[in-house]
Amino acid sequence: MDVDKRNKIFSIILGIIIIVLGYWLYHSIIDPYQEVIEREQMTKKVRYRMGTVRDALIQYERNKGNFPPTKGGLDSLVQYLKTDSMMVAKGDSLFKPRADNATYNPDSLVYSPRPPHPKFEYTLNDTLRPQIYLLEDPATDDHIGSLTKTTMLNAGSWE
Repeated sequence: MDVDKRNKIFSIILGIIIIVLGYWLYHSIIDPYQEVIEREQMTKKVRYRMGTVRDALIQYERNKGNFPPTKGGLDSLVQYLKTDSMMVAKGDSLFKPRADNATYNPDSLVYSPRPPHPKFEYTLNDTLRPQIYLLEDPATDDHIGSLTKTTMLNAGSWE
């Protein structure tokens, strides 16, 4: 084998190695960045859903005069959204899902969009006036309200 042929083979092999390493480098940079973007989008979805639950709790309190009790509170809220005539008629416009193709469903309102879709945790402190509540996402530290500070009523931890 002469020198020119050997150099050509080495050049082809090195070119293939460079292409493979470039592909690997590209994915080692882009893939973690994509995961961060997906995580941020999911956090936005969860916070939006929690804000929607907050809006529903406010409507419940305005109509009934108090917030739902701690035990079965979110189930009471869903039942209210399904049976109250104004909520049935206007619920899809008041609590519109963020996705364009999604439809309003009161049953899924109290569940996190983050897999495995745990139910939000709701606790009412009815010993204070006004009543205050804490709505928490079990998968993160995000929450709305406080059990001790009335100034945090309806305030999200991210706001």
